[in-house]
Amino acid sequence: MPYQTLKGGRVPIRMWTDPAEVEDVALEQLRNVSGLPWVEGLAVMPDVHYGKGATVGSVIAMRDAVSPAAVGVDIGCGMTAVRSTLTVKDLPDDLAVIRHKLEKAVPVGRGSHRNPVDPSALPGLRERGWYDFWKEFEDLHPAVRGRLGRARSQMGTLGGGNHFLELCADDEGAVWLVLHSGSRNIGKELAEHHVEAARKLPHNQDLPDRDLAVFLAGTVKMDEYRRDLFWAQEYARRNRAVMLALAQDVLTRRFGEKLCRWGEVISCHHNYVAEERYGGVELLVTRKGAIRAGRGDLGIIPGSMATGTYIVRGLGNETAFNSASHGAGRRMSRNKARKAFTLDDLEEQTRGVECRKDGGVLDEIPGAYKDLETVIEAQSDLVEVVAHLRQLVCVTGG
Repeated sequence: MPYQTLKGGRVPIRMWTDPAEVEDVALEQLRNVSGLPWVEGLAVMPDVHYGKGATVGSVIAMRDAVSPAAVGVDIGCGMTAVRSTLTVKDLPDDLAVIRHKLEKAVPVGRGSHRNPVDPSALPGLRERGWYDFWKEFEDLHPAVRGRLGRARSQMGTLGGGNHFLELCADDEGAVWLVLHSGSRNIGKELAEHHVEAARKLPHNQDLPDRDLAVFLAGTVKMDEYRRDLFWAQEYARRNRAVMLALAQDVLTRRFGEKLCRWGEVISCHHNYVAEERYGGVELLVTRKGAIRAGRGDLGIIPGSMATGTYIVRGLGNETAFNSASHGAGRRMSRNKARKAFTLDDLEEQTRGVECRKDGGVLDEIPGAYKDLETVIEAQSDLVEVVAHLRQLVCVTGG
C-alpha cells in the first residue's frame, strides 16, 4: 500500500499504515517528534505502537542531533538468522529435548554464563577483534566501569521480555535458527545515563516531551553518547553472534557435521542509530522498532511465538529512509494481554510449537500482536519476501 501523510509540525508524518488504527498516544508522540527543530524527516512503519520515550516503529532522521530516548534502553536490539542443511524430516517427533538443550546452552531472563564464553572455543563463531572490543570498555562512561565482569558474563545470553531463540522451518522444509536480543544490562545502563543527562541540558527544557531531549553535534555530551552508543550496538551484534554459535553447536553436536551445515548469517539491528546521507545531507537516522531496508539489504521481520517470521530483501525506498518494520508490533500492552488471555488461550495459540506455555510468557501470546501478514502486505514498496518461516521450537526470555 502507498504511504499516507499526516500533517506534522516541522515535517510531515509519512505512515505505512492506516492512521485510524494507531493509538492516540502514539500519534501524539509522532506529532511531538515531527515538530522538533532538528528533525529532517519522519517515517512510520506498519507495526507502529506506543513506546516509552518514542514510538515503536518510527524512523527519525535528524540533522546534527540525536535523541537517546528515541533509541530506547535496549541499544542495538535486533535479529539474527541462519539457514541449515537440516530438514524437518531430520528432526525427532519430540522436540522437547532440543528445546531444553538450547535453554541450557543460552541463559534466558536475568541469567548469565557462570564463566564468560570463550569465543575461541566456538567453532562456528566468525567474529574477530575481541581484545580490541573489550579494551574499549575502559573508555565508556565512568558510571559503568564496574560492570565489566557482568557484561562479559552476559555476552551470549538472551535476556527477558520478547527476546527469543527459535528453531524454524521455511516453506521448503529447511531448518533455520532465528534469534532476537540486544545489549543486555550494559546497554540499558548506558542508555539510562545518557537519557537523564540529555533531559538536563538547557536547550531541551521547552520541549513538548522531555523524553525527546537531544544531544547536539559538536558538544562533549554528544561525543560521549556516540562513543557509548556505537559500542553498545557492537555489543548487541556480538551478543547475537555468540548465542547463534552456541545454538549452532547444540544442533551440530546432535545431528553431526555431515548432516548439519550452515549458510550465510543474516543480522540486523532494529533499535539503533546510523549515519546516512539523504538529499546530499548527512543525517543521524534513529530506527526504533525498524530495520534498514536499503536496496538488496537482507532483513528479518518476526511475528510472535507461533505466527512465523519473514526473511526479506530491502527495495531501497528513500521516502522511508530505506527502512521497514521490525516485526508485527504489539496491539495490546503486556498488562492488558495478561488480563485478556488465559493459559488455555496460550496453549491453543501455540499449538504445534515446542515452547513454554505458562504464566511467565502469557504476555507474549500471539493474540497480543498485530497480524503479521497484514504488516508485511502494508510495506510491499519497502521490502520483498525472500522466505517465510514457521516456528518449531521457541525459547523465550519470559
